[in-house]
Amino acid sequence: MCAMTDTLKQLSALGGISGFEHTIQEEMEPLLAPYCDEITRDGLGSIIGIRRCGKENAPRVLLDAHMDGIGLLVTGIDDRGFLTFTNMGGVDTRILPACEVTVHGKAPLYGVIGAKPPHLQAPGDADKAAKMEDMAIDVGLPAARVRELVRVGDMVSFRSPAGSLCGDVLAGEYMDDRAGVVAMLECLKLLQNVQLDCDVYALIAVQEEVGLRGAKTGAYAANPDYAIVVDVGHGETPDASGDNIFPIGKGTVLTVGPNLHPRLVALAKELGRRYGIPYQIEVCGGDTGTDAWEVQVSRSGVPTLLLSIPLRYMHTTVETLCYDDVRATARMMKELVCALPLEEESGVTACI
Repeated sequence: MCAMTDTLKQLSALGGISGFEHTIQEEMEPLLAPYCDEITRDGLGSIIGIRRCGKENAPRVLLDAHMDGIGLLVTGIDDRGFLTFTNMGGVDTRILPACEVTVHGKAPLYGVIGAKPPHLQAPGDADKAAKMEDMAIDVGLPAARVRELVRVGDMVSFRSPAGSLCGDVLAGEYMDDRAGVVAMLECLKLLQNVQLDCDVYALIAVQEEVGLRGAKTGAYAANPDYAIVVDVGHGETPDASGDNIFPIGKGTVLTVGPNLHPRLVALAKELGRRYGIPYQIEVCGGDTGTDAWEVQVSRSGVPTLLLSIPLRYMHTTVETLCYDDVRATARMMKELVCALPLEEESGVTACI
């Protein structure tokens, strides 16, 4: 394990759900600072770090990963002090009973999500997933005190700090997409002493989980000539395998499809072979469900590539990955940045 794994564990524990990323922005910016000449925020709150190559009218390469995660919002406080809630982003209700959470009220409150025990349920109900409206958050305080500290609309984040499993495997909350942010940081570190022919724009985007919004505004602001988006993909589990589900520890995932430019995909394959960077291939016939979908059509269009880090148990509190795949993703990003811009005669808009 390296120092960057500690950074990933640190970022995993921050919370920061979609629309409430202001709670973690101050933690993100110092991580970019050693590698960038300038750091700005756009109107939505996305962070953009810029590393300039010093050449006039240099092409711009955008690196993108999103900072936000899924979570909950408080919808009510009952007379016993229990909190009702709704989801923010794609929350699987099956994971919620017995989850530990942090309620971000006037002061952070530790809470647990409770549901009716199976012993007290009607016959047959114990075999069904509990509905969100039948669960509540318990912070252990009387109703009057809860109302002093919590308001309807307060953010609730999951509380499951990352830890190391055997080998180079990590598990915890918000690996989606803090692992992508760390891959970007590793890439920038690898580029630190490299003379580039392009300016690099490192976008840590907001609100991916609720509509790719930070990617839309961030890409518009950066106005890049090329873009490399990094997110997580589906990792192989005991009950899930097959097409577009990938084993962890076998490298980054290159996506092929209309959302991604074939010239950049071909370049990434060549760089992987040349530098021994392990990669796997995903086929997506339409929307990748990632920031790449918005970045590609920013302004007059951006040749875009998507790299994915295989992740088990996505959108749970025990998202699991192999750090070797984060390293492979960072290495691929670095070599792509060094290989860009493509020479004009290679024809980035040409078919492969």
